[in-house]
Amino acid sequence: MPAWVIDKYGSNEVLRFTKNASFPIINYPNEVIVKVFAAGLNPIDVAMRGGYGAATLSMKRDPLNIKQSGSEFPLVLGRDVSGVIMECGLDVKYFRERDEVWAAIPPWKQGSLAEFVVLSANEVSHKPKCLSHIEAAAIPYVATTAWSALVNTGGLRKDNCANKRILILGGSGGVGTFAVQMVKAWGAHVTVTCSQNAERFLRGLGADHVVDYTAGPVEEPLSALEKFDLILDNVGGDTERWALKLLKPWSGSKFVTLVTPFMQNTDRLGVADGMMQTAATVASKALKHLMKGVHYRWGFFAPSGSALDEIRDMVDAKQIRPVVEETFSFSQVPQAFEKVEKGHARGKTVASNKNRKTSHYYFNV
Repeated sequence: MPAWVIDKYGSNEVLRFTKNASFPIINYPNEVIVKVFAAGLNPIDVAMRGGYGAATLSMKRDPLNIKQSGSEFPLVLGRDVSGVIMECGLDVKYFRERDEVWAAIPPWKQGSLAEFVVLSANEVSHKPKCLSHIEAAAIPYVATTAWSALVNTGGLRKDNCANKRILILGGSGGVGTFAVQMVKAWGAHVTVTCSQNAERFLRGLGADHVVDYTAGPVEEPLSALEKFDLILDNVGGDTERWALKLLKPWSGSKFVTLVTPFMQNTDRLGVADGMMQTAATVASKALKHLMKGVHYRWGFFAPSGSALDEIRDMVDAKQIRPVVEETFSFSQVPQAFEKVEKGHARGKTVASNKNRKTSHYYFNV
């Protein structure tokens, strides 16, 4: 089948288009094969192209270490997919052939920059009826990442979010734009940080207060505001040095960061030592901040069809909309990688090739 693959880790020149990629097959009775109508890239795909997380992901793919090193190649990237079910395993009851679906693909699986992809049925959800495949592919990976961080780790729900004060550091990227819309739909007061030229854009998504991080040290204007119940950190760097002081102490407030050293630790130290280093780091930080009356947590992406079911209902209710910034053709997928690599996104970038005679591809980045 046609696909964009990499045969080794590196920069953009390792991307290779082939018409002879291996066709995915159903190995377990709960799996489905999806014909890709829209596929997606996220910053993690750019990082994975360079070898980010290789040690951890290899362990996940081959926990008994049976296969040789490099057995993941040729590797297909792309974490978002919107398309149509082509085949169902024997135990799949919730989906049928020709159902329109969307999903966030775990990073240890072959991705969606291909004609077909195989997924577990519990990672898949029926696509929102009100969205095209291109629009739908802008949402799943960032949505499930934000859901995991805010709901699973942060403890937010639609019935406990009213009047909570939420701060989102780095609000104009994919996860930020989704998180703003979700917690706003649940009744929270939302403050975001972004560059000045993104302020109008984020207010349009529902942000109540916007702080320009280019105007000077961002912690100064934030410190003048009423304290927050939850902070979602998409930025990393030195934010932990000052951000936790912005939380309401001794009231169950949480700081959840999506920028963690877990993958870097396992890549650098090996899986066992890396996990020990990671556990020690997060435990010491959690204890340090707990003594100050706030909760420190790490958030991670978690694939979830059930979360996408709830997100689909919010999309169809017009509470959340996809944010598409720029389009590329399928032949320009390397240029799309370059666009994502530059950062400072305003949501997502779409690459499509509607005129392909053999298949219809819509690749969303």
